[in-house]
Amino acid sequence: MRVPATWIADTGAQPADTGCADVTSRMAGMSQPVTKVSLTGIKPTGEPHLGNLIGAIRPALKLAEQYDSLYFIADYHALTTVRDPELLRHYSRSVAATWMAVGLDPKRTTFYLQSDVPEVFELTWVLSCVTGKGLMNRAHAYKAARDRNIEAGEDPDAGVNMGLYNYPILMAVDILIMETDVVPVGKDQVQHVEYAADIAGSFNHLYGDAYSFKIPQAIVPDTGTGHTLPGLDGRKMSKSYDNTIPLFLPENKLKKLVRRIPTDSTPVEEPKDPDSSAVFQILEQFAPESAADVVADTRKRLEAGGMGWGELKNVLFEVLNTELAPLRERYEELMRPGSELDTALAEGAERARARASRVLGSVRGAIGIDR
Repeated sequence: MRVPATWIADTGAQPADTGCADVTSRMAGMSQPVTKVSLTGIKPTGEPHLGNLIGAIRPALKLAEQYDSLYFIADYHALTTVRDPELLRHYSRSVAATWMAVGLDPKRTTFYLQSDVPEVFELTWVLSCVTGKGLMNRAHAYKAARDRNIEAGEDPDAGVNMGLYNYPILMAVDILIMETDVVPVGKDQVQHVEYAADIAGSFNHLYGDAYSFKIPQAIVPDTGTGHTLPGLDGRKMSKSYDNTIPLFLPENKLKKLVRRIPTDSTPVEEPKDPDSSAVFQILEQFAPESAADVVADTRKRLEAGGMGWGELKNVLFEVLNTELAPLRERYEELMRPGSELDTALAEGAERARARASRVLGSVRGAIGIDR
């Protein structure tokens, strides 16, 4: 579970004395535009790959141009599948370093670890108490697990833990505690945002006279390609298929991986259909605007005949490596202990907790648990 705007200024700051008191007085009564809040959660369950970059990271960062944007590493969410503590530490840092390496600016956004905001977990219990079991029974992930078990002839709830079952509540809290307006998600994740809206509605119905949560909306970003990035075997690039191209492979390993992408036996001199080739699809979807001429020329040569699959793979490797080499270097810098990544996450956690504690304080007052 797959997104910078300037941080909203402190509204308590005092304007400088310009001597134009009459103008200041008139402006004080005017409403100032408020930047909407977007939230992107990133689950650290594996090494980032090209599909993540094209399908999730780039679209989420693009949306940050329009919103006051928050990004967090959902390390507690990862506990439903990652049980090795060293692996979870590595994945959490790796994913955070990846987002910064490819363009997330922590000075202009709020970037934090979910585990650094303890208010999230107190609010999770509060909202669990206003959420119906029937709603959780209809969650896609839980239903999918039950369906697999039933098909296999096992107990419907075999292997299902309460982390998986209550997952939508924790995700709802991630969204609601930051007073989020919009959540960029893939089509298969829209239900999570709808659940957050439903849970907020339940709370607002009970306690709305004292405090009401903002109702979030899901937005499905346009990746700009219109296609799913194929993996090494031609299927959708996915960790579950073990067919990914990791973002930060050393140059020699990247080249070997590209050479592994399967192709047919069409001779070099024969015309070829670029759109049926996984190699060309990756090239077309990944290539930056600066390589547009390379992509167009490659398409023409394939369609005309005279270009073999081996040469096409060389073109793909050169485009990939040219684009990824500086990102790889930046990623390696950020992965070092004590790098600016640690400072960025600490400062982001401070800002995130300021928001979360304000919301939690209001919720406590609304439910009658305040002193």
